[in-house]
Amino acid sequence: MIMKPVADFENQGALRETHKFPQFVLPRYVSIIILSITICFQESESSVSKFATLPPIPLLPIPTSRQISWQLTEMAMFFHFGPNTFTDSEWGTGHVDPSVFNPTSLNATQWVSVAKDSGFSRVILTVKHHDGFCLWPSEYTDYSVKSSSWKNGTGDVVKELADAARIAGLELGFYLSPWDRHEPCYGKSLEYNEYYMGQMTELLTWYGEIKEIWLDGAKDEGEKDMEYFFSTWFSLIHQLQPETIIFSDDGPDSRWIGDEDGAARTTCWSLLNHTTIKIGQADTQDYLGEGDPEGPDWIPAECDVSIRSGWFWHASQAPKSALALLDIYYTSVGRNCLFLLNVPPNSSGLISPEDIQVLQEFAEIRSSIFSHNLAKSSLVRASNTRGGVSCPTYGAQRVLEDGIFSYWAPDKAKSDWALFFEFQEEVTFNVLLIQEPIHMGQRVVEFHLDFVNEKGEWEEVTRGTTVGYKRLLLFPSVTCRHLKLEIVRSRSDPLISYVGLYVDRFSVVRHVSLPSSRSRFNGSASF
Repeated sequence: MIMKPVADFENQGALRETHKFPQFVLPRYVSIIILSITICFQESESSVSKFATLPPIPLLPIPTSRQISWQLTEMAMFFHFGPNTFTDSEWGTGHVDPSVFNPTSLNATQWVSVAKDSGFSRVILTVKHHDGFCLWPSEYTDYSVKSSSWKNGTGDVVKELADAARIAGLELGFYLSPWDRHEPCYGKSLEYNEYYMGQMTELLTWYGEIKEIWLDGAKDEGEKDMEYFFSTWFSLIHQLQPETIIFSDDGPDSRWIGDEDGAARTTCWSLLNHTTIKIGQADTQDYLGEGDPEGPDWIPAECDVSIRSGWFWHASQAPKSALALLDIYYTSVGRNCLFLLNVPPNSSGLISPEDIQVLQEFAEIRSSIFSHNLAKSSLVRASNTRGGVSCPTYGAQRVLEDGIFSYWAPDKAKSDWALFFEFQEEVTFNVLLIQEPIHMGQRVVEFHLDFVNEKGEWEEVTRGTTVGYKRLLLFPSVTCRHLKLEIVRSRSDPLISYVGLYVDRFSVVRHVSLPSSRSRFNGSASF
């Protein structure tokens, strides 16, 4: 493009006549111009090549560092434990004699070992449920372990769990129920908020680093009217423990998914407008479930569910199967959420053997499915790449590297977004995993996976909406050599950090997932 006008200039006699250039001077003049332009072009090309390709701009909102760390843990284990464990109750009255609490074989190290061996990175203890009984010797009430039969009132469940978690390298969190059916000042807003914050301060200053505070708006319809100073609580928590994730209906750090089944919606944004949410308000469950692609706040979802039908241990209840937990893993972690599984200690103070067996099977099944990514044996290329096809920073091969902090980025001037996978021989799989670099914002709105069928034509395998931290899609088995992952819609240029193809030999697939459908398979919504 640059050289052509110069060549034309040399060959056009009329132009030479116009500018009155002598014929013996012209060739030398043109040679100088050509040489100068060539040098400038080479210098310009050199100056570009010696600098790295600039990164894309993050798409707001984006997560905080503590939110990223929280999401990377994927799964946490909940422990509901207290007087309800001994009275066969779910919601205690707050007037049960504290002497009933007497776990003669309590072993917090066993709880932590069960969690760690099952692949859980955090444990959260219900330090005070709605009955108001405290599992630590609070200075603000006698309705606690210090009035119990356990260890003649000298025990501290919170300390034992905190010590065990620290030794095992697991993160620790607490659930301190706002609703308190025992405390006399409940119903007096100022006085009770002072009481609640006093207990919160004990928990956040006595037991080392706390990674999550879990609270909700649960309350009986006939209970006293009570105003909780949530904003003040949140500020205190972050002041005392800056790395703590605060969970509630509207965050500020993580949110409820809107059910207690462990199932997120097939569309699940980490984005939300927290000003539209009131904690404990039931009519916001649909909004909490899907999130908001236009929301100004990054508040990812947490899916809470119990391994048994109740939250506290009951001798009459049996745990869910390992396959049921696998279903929940797909509909929680596999839909951009954190999986919070309650495993209640029994009246002896131990995790029951039947629960441990299920958790071991669940861990083995996950390892069997996700330990080998078939996509890593493919040759991957992209429809286009930021910085050009030879750019190592944002090239298509990045999607085969573990983790979310490297990624493929398309050319910002292009609007066709696809990744192509070619295998030397046919592969068979029925699970697709996709991840986005969430530190750059959540972008993908809709995508689909295609394969080349026996007729040599592209045929759709599955499609989905939203990716976020992790998206898992399960479908009938496909055997092929050529695949295409196409991003149909995105809030901005899509960025893909990881793609995985796996074989799940355990789940029974009855429906291919579609974004407009909530069809069910194996007891859970299809994904």
